[in-house]
Amino acid sequence: MIEIQNLSKNYGSVQAVKDISLHVPRGELFCFLGPNGAGKTTTIKIMTGLLRPSAGSVRIAGIDIRTDPVEVKKKIGYIPDMPYLYDRLTTTEFFQFTGDLYNMNRDKVLEECERLFKLFGLADYRNTLIKDLSHGFRQRLIYCATLLHCPQVIFIDEPLIGLDPYTIRLIKDLLVQSARDGMTIFLTTHILALAQDIADRIGIILNGKLVTLGLLPELLEKHHEKDLESLFLRLTNREVDGAN
Repeated sequence: MIEIQNLSKNYGSVQAVKDISLHVPRGELFCFLGPNGAGKTTTIKIMTGLLRPSAGSVRIAGIDIRTDPVEVKKKIGYIPDMPYLYDRLTTTEFFQFTGDLYNMNRDKVLEECERLFKLFGLADYRNTLIKDLSHGFRQRLIYCATLLHCPQVIFIDEPLIGLDPYTIRLIKDLLVQSARDGMTIFLTTHILALAQDIADRIGIILNGKLVTLGLLPELLEKHHEKDLESLFLRLTNREVDGAN
């Protein structure tokens, strides 16, 4: 579903992504880990068409993001670490606006609004201005809007920042079930326990290079580590006492 071949991105003399090749099949929940500045967000922005690569290619559902970006964007959803919302719209207006972006039938949008707002506990906030929502409810609205057009692939950059335990559990369960239902999920997180709990496969990036990739049990056995935290600290050259 996601095909990355020899992907690189340069910012002047700085090489943020270095010759990454990766395949993520349909229905996989893939966690992309790395320290700050490793190249995670740059890679996601290239895959979603927000940045152009310096070299290499990205194909989503068999479509090249550079040659047909509009068609790719019809098939994907993207939740950045700091999503932008229109504060002067109500939650329902924002949801309908999102449906208009995808040229969706208004009756279908209203039907999905009913279902998703109920799922995410937003039914009592239909007429609430976004500026009056808490951070957690704003995040719930982002998930609702992202799922509206039933994307085949979702990219998520730090899915649980600042969320309460109820919302964390809701989103974790949603991601796992969505992958089981055939959606491909590519997410980055600094919460290693989350990756250990839900990832089908894990990739770790350091200084723009993919340093390891595979199923967690295989990676732990290969590197002789007992858990993901120990593996991550070792591969990113950080001792526990000096990690930041």
